[in-house]
Amino acid sequence: MSARTASRLARILAMIPWAIANPGASVVEVCARFQYTERELASDLNIVFVCGLPGYGPGDLMSAEIVDDEVVIDMADYFANAPRLTPAEALALLAAGNAMVGAGHGGAVLESAVSKLEAVVLPPGTEVIDVNLAAEPELVGVLQEAAAANEVVTLTYWSLSRDEVTEREVEPWSVFSSLGNWYLIGHCRMAGAQRVFRVDRIKAGTATGESFTPPPTIPAPEVRYIPAVDDVRARIALLPPARWVVDYYPVEVVSDKPEELVVDFSATDPLVPAQLMLRLGPDARLVEGNEVEKALAELRSKLLALYQQTPQ
Repeated sequence: MSARTASRLARILAMIPWAIANPGASVVEVCARFQYTERELASDLNIVFVCGLPGYGPGDLMSAEIVDDEVVIDMADYFANAPRLTPAEALALLAAGNAMVGAGHGGAVLESAVSKLEAVVLPPGTEVIDVNLAAEPELVGVLQEAAAANEVVTLTYWSLSRDEVTEREVEPWSVFSSLGNWYLIGHCRMAGAQRVFRVDRIKAGTATGESFTPPPTIPAPEVRYIPAVDDVRARIALLPPARWVVDYYPVEVVSDKPEELVVDFSATDPLVPAQLMLRLGPDARLVEGNEVEKALAELRSKLLALYQQTPQ
C-alpha cells in the first residue's frame, strides 16, 4: 500500500465514526475537520457506499451520501454487533500493541488497551513462551540517545543503490524497527532533506555534541522511498485509466483534473519511469524529463527490433 493510499484510508476510517456520531454534520464541517475538499469528500463517500459483505443487498452495504448539504452515513446490518476476534487475530493484535509500547511509541491509551487485551488473551496462570530475539545493533542505542537529546551525529554510510560510502552529518529524529531491520530517520545535511538510513549499513556513527532544533512534527516512522537530490525526475500526465499509478508509486501530484492527472515521478534510474510509461501506453504522456524520454525511446527501439526479428 502506498503512503498516499494509507493516508486516504486512515482519513476515511477516522471520518466514518465521527460522521455517524454527529448526525446532521454539514459538508463544510466535515471538510474543515478532516481537511477535505468537497470533491475529495464526495469521492471517499462513493468508496464507502460500496463497502460491505458478499450478498450486496440493502443490509450488506453501507450507505454514504450527501443529502441537502449534510453528510449521511448509515452502517450495514452486520455492524450492529461488535466483531469477535479469532484467537489468532487477538494474539496478533496483542503482539503488535506490545511492540509499539516496547518501542516507546505508545501512550497511556495504548498501554491501557494492551493491558486489557492481555488479561483476556493471557489470563493469570497462562504459560508464556519466551522468544529470544536477535540483539539490536550496537549503534541503535547511540542513535536513540542522540535523537532524544536533539544532538547531531556523523555517519559513515554505505549506499546500496550507488555502492559507495559517504560521510554525512545527520539530525536524528527517531530510530525504529521494521520487518527485522533497524532504521534512522532524520535530516541529512549533505542531501539537504529528510532521509531514512538502515542502521546495519552505517559503518560508524558518533554524536558530535552539536544541538539542533527538531521539526514541530516528527514524520511517522516508516520505510518508504524518499527522492534524492540527484534522482531522475519526470513529469507525467495520466489519463483516467492510469490514475491507479498514484496508489502504487511514490509520486507527487502536480495537478488533478477529471480528464488528466499530472504527477512528478522520481527514481534513481530513468528506466523505472520509462518502463512504466511503456506499460501505460496511450494513457500516459511525458511532459518533462529528457533522461526518461531517451530511455523510453531506447526501450521502444529494442521492442521494435525484437518484433521485426520474430517470424511472422
